[in-house]
Parts: sequence; C-alpha cells; structure tokens
Amino acid sequence: MTFKEQILAGLPKQLPLKKELNASISRAPKRKQILTTSEKKLAIRNALRYFPIAWHEELSKEFLEELHTYGRIYMYRFIPEYDMYARPVEDYPAQTIQAAGIMLMIQNNLDPAVAQHPYELITYGGNGAVFQNWAQYLITMSYLASMTHSQTLHMYSGHPMGLFPSSQEAPRVVITNGMMIPNYSKPDDWEKYNALGVTQYGQMTAGSYMYIGPQGIVHGTTITVMNAFRKVLKSTESSAGKIFLTSGLGGMSGAQPKAGNIAGCITVCAEVNPKAAIKRYKQGWVDEIIDTLDELIARVQKAITNTEVVSIAFQGNIVEVWERFYEENIYVHLGSDQTSLHNPWSGGYYPVDLSYTESNQLLINDPEAFKTKVKQSLCRHAEAINKHTARGTYFFDYGNAFLLEASRAGAKVMAANRIDFKYPSYIQDILGPMCFDYGFGPFRWVCASGKAEDLETTDRIAMKVMLLIKKSAPSEIQQQLQDNIIWIKEAKVNNLVVGSQARILYADAEGRTKIAEAFNKAIKSGDIKAPVILGRDHHDVSGTDSPYRETSNIYDGSKFTADMAIHNVIGDSFRGATWVSIHNGGGVGWGEVINGGFGLVLDGSEDALRKLKNMLFYDVNNGISRRSWARNKEALFAVQREMKRTPELKVTVPSIVEDSVIEKLELD
Repeated sequence: MTFKEQILAGLPKQLPLKKELNASISRAPKRKQILTTSEKKLAIRNALRYFPIAWHEELSKEFLEELHTYGRIYMYRFIPEYDMYARPVEDYPAQTIQAAGIMLMIQNNLDPAVAQHPYELITYGGNGAVFQNWAQYLITMSYLASMTHSQTLHMYSGHPMGLFPSSQEAPRVVITNGMMIPNYSKPDDWEKYNALGVTQYGQMTAGSYMYIGPQGIVHGTTITVMNAFRKVLKSTESSAGKIFLTSGLGGMSGAQPKAGNIAGCITVCAEVNPKAAIKRYKQGWVDEIIDTLDELIARVQKAITNTEVVSIAFQGNIVEVWERFYEENIYVHLGSDQTSLHNPWSGGYYPVDLSYTESNQLLINDPEAFKTKVKQSLCRHAEAINKHTARGTYFFDYGNAFLLEASRAGAKVMAANRIDFKYPSYIQDILGPMCFDYGFGPFRWVCASGKAEDLETTDRIAMKVMLLIKKSAPSEIQQQLQDNIIWIKEAKVNNLVVGSQARILYADAEGRTKIAEAFNKAIKSGDIKAPVILGRDHHDVSGTDSPYRETSNIYDGSKFTADMAIHNVIGDSFRGATWVSIHNGGGVGWGEVINGGFGLVLDGSEDALRKLKNMLFYDVNNGISRRSWARNKEALFAVQREMKRTPELKVTVPSIVEDSVIEKLELD
C-alpha cells in the first residue's frame, strides 16, 4: 500500500504482526502500577473497543502485558510501517487543504527527530501526548483524510469521537485534553485515568498539534536570557564568558543551550538521560558533551578565562553541578531549571544519588521510595541555589514548577511572608511586564510545502513587516521589536529548524495580523508555493491561565481563575480558527493550569484573510484586556493604544485607587 492508501485505510483490515522497536529511540519512563485488578480489566476492555471481536483474544493478552510492563497500553503492534515526519501538504490524502495541514502537524509532533518519546506518542515534557495509543492515531488520520468543509472532528483527550456535521465557518477540529472534574485533577488522577485509557496530558502544543521542535521555546528562552542578563549586567558589559546554569535537554528544555549561544553566554545544562543529551548534540543544539565533574570544572574555567560563548551538556545530575560550582567558587550569573517538575513522580525529575537506570527501576519497583528521594534531592538542589544567590546569582523559576515542588518538599524557597516564593518566576520579572502585557507572544508558522525556500521567503516578509512597524511604534515597545527583528534576521544562520519548515517570533496583534496578511498575499501570488499554517505556543498573552507561570504577574487575586483561557478558545473558534484546543495541565502540571491554542491555515484566499484579521486580533487582545483589568500598567497602555487604533474595540478599564485611600481604612 502507498502512504496515501495507508492513511485512508485507518485501522488495518488484518491483524498486523508485532513490531521490533528501534533500541536507539528514547522511550518513555515506565509508569507506576496504579490500577486495581478490576480497573486493569476495565483498561483492557476499553482498549479492545477499537478492534474487531476476532482479534480480542490475542490482543487482550498483549495489552495486559503492556499494562504490566509500561503501566499503559500503547498498542505498539499498530505503529505504522511508513516513516513518521511532516510531508509536503500535497502528499496527504484529503478533501480539504485544512485537513491536510492538520495531518502534517500531527506527523511533525510524532517525528522521532522532534518527539521526545515517539513510540509512546509523547512529544515533550515526559508525558505531553498527541494520542494515548496508536489506534487513535490511525483512526484520526483516516477521519481527516475524508473530512469535508461541512464536518468537524471532535477529539476527546486523544480519542477521535467522530466527524460531526457543522459548517464551513466552524473549526475543522476541536480538541480537549485532560478536562477533568476539578476534584479529580490531582497527579495520581492523571496516572489512573490515563492508564484506564480515558484521558491524557496534552501538555501545551503536543496534544494540540502545534509543536515545532525546540525552536518553539528557543526564542522565548533567548528573550528571557537576554533580558535576565540586562537585569544583572551593566549596559557596557557583555554576556560572553558569563554563566547561565540550568538543566534539562529533553523535549522543550533542549532549546536552552541553543538560546544561550544566541544570547551570547556560557550555558551549562545538566541532563541525566544520555540519549537526550546525545540527540541534542547531534542536532547541533549543544556544542559539547562532558560526563565528569572534574572535566566540566576545567572546561568552564577555561571558557570564563577566554570569555567564550559556548554551550555545554553535562551528562549527570544538576544538583551535583550547583554544589561543585559553589565549592570551586565558580560564579553563576544566571540560574534556572527546566526539568519536567510538572511530573515529578513519573520521571520528570531524577534524584541526585541514583543513576538514570537506578532511578527508573526504583520508580517502578517502589514509587513511594522514589518520591522520597526526589523530595530529598529538591531540598539539596534548593540549598545549593540559596548558597549561590547569597553570592549574587540571579535565579528565576522557569515555569516548570521547580519552586512549587521544592516548597512542597520542604525546601527553603519561601519568602519571609511565607506566601510568596523567594525567587521570581521569569514571567513576573521578565516576560510578563516586558512582553505579555504589551501583547507580545510566541507567534509561529509552518510552511506546508516543506520547502526551505518558502521558509526563507516568510522570514524576509516578516522582517520587512516588523521594520515598517518599528518606524512608528511607541518607545515602550521599541526593544521588543528590535529583539525580534534581530531574531528573524539571524534565524537561518542559527539553524533552528527541526522537523517541519517552521518559524517563531514574538509579535503583538498588529504584528501578527500584518505578517499573516502579507503571507496570505504571497501565497495568492505564488511567491510562497503552498499554504502556511499559523499558530502559537499556548504560553502566550491570553491562551493560558497558570498562576505559577503565564499569569503569575496578575496581582488582583484572579490568577487562580481560568476564564481567560476558556474565552480564548471559544472566541477563536467562531472567529475563524481552523482548529482549537483546550487543555488541563501543561508546563507546570496537571491541575495547575488551563490553556488553549489554535491553528489557522492560510491558503491565499479572501476567506483566509477575513478569518486571520478577526481571529488574531481577538486572540491577543482578550489577554491584554484581562491583564489591564488586573491593573498591570503595561497592559493598560497596550489596551488604550489598541482602542485608539481600532474604534470597534471597547474594553472595560479599571479606575486605579490611591494607596492612601486603602491604608486609611480600619480593617482590624
């Protein structure tokens, strides 16, 4: 069968043979055994729903074996025979170009060059899933292949519920992931209900088909690191020869060394999984790999002496690096962490006194002991950081729940008021007031032709648009525009593409709309040879309600509400998005965040032009409005500027009370 025939077929008509899996592919950690005997029966019964009765006898035994071995039923037997990667859009069998674009994005999320654990359908973060099992993938692709302009595919946490009649104006796909009743949204609830096969953790852009490889976070990390250095260095100082110490080289965290190189510093990034470190090295995202502390110390000291710009992967535990750097009196200018601490008990963070293999064995054989070890390690980790910050290190939480989980472990990370953390999140100090409140966030696009020359054309168009906007932009956003002009100018040289021909930059509503309009015009004229798929990270101005990350700089008490994210996905859906998604969890953990995303296929048509204008405007200004109502001064500036630019926009703005009025009140 050809590739197109296999897609159209969906589930195979005959039971395929078992697969031999490539040992070089990184595998997801084995999940803990959390199901009772009766629940295991239910999990197998649930899994068998996808297959003919004649196969049930054989598959039931196989699925039980998977459940016992991995803690999940992945259905490895049904992994497709074809290679998994984003093909040119015309290679997909489809009734609509929108459906073909979505298939391209799904395959990119599962490409072994992009995905963290492709066999387990995990894109990044240790548990960020595109689907729960391979049957869901096969059925979804066949549905997309047959979908018309008057149908919408509804996805329930990886499960393709079905194609439903809708309209040409409706989204082609609506995606939910992990949307639990609130009282059933604790970490063990994810373990249980994911093992039962009824929900999944979609992370942010994994389960919404919008991941573009580590480039997606390189840009945000670059902006963060550059501005963090601006906070700690004099204007005459360079970041060359200065240290940024962090950890994590898995899915999204693998972007850190590349971002450090672009920001012009020494990046030291620890990673316990050798395969992850080697993968990033081979992809050119990290310059060197070192596996002993003595060698690391010598290499870093040399880099400091020579004021180098270099990224170094240390194959080992980050706690040991913090401790040894302190002993050797190596000054760390910037420190953070990007391990998957949203998932601390299932392989997101590894204890310091065990090897990677030993940790994975303990995780399965004695999960409570593993949990204890992780907590002890977090306390040591925080203690070492505290010693460095006493010397002047600027440490920021990178939104991975490091401070949250460290505090729960009993580490000394709380401020004197015992309410706040002693270290800021990067949103509070950097991205919130400098970017999100002004409307700047991670706008991204994918060239559906798969051609590098189309991507180069989009880069030129985007830079031209940004330069024109900068000429008349107010002083408040000149730095943001300039940083992004430099980024897009150097994007090709920095070799950022992994998987699909994709790009990202930070832009506000004006920038996103004008860039998208220019793309649509270029597609119509043939300057761009195929459609362009627009999207963004959920980590943005208005897509995500996350009190420990994206909305951590909301101080009116509403940061624990999730109205913004829900309105975002509903509002985008009827303003022209090709697909929309809403997730529980992502970044900081299951039960800790609600986030929404979209995809929009530009095909050069007037219809696409109308939709992009409506949708992109709302997608950004929804969040600015909420942030301005929270009294964030940068957002107040941005929303008042937008109302002058767009008379149809009328936003409720706050009346700011003087502190003296409140202080005079006798509250006790």
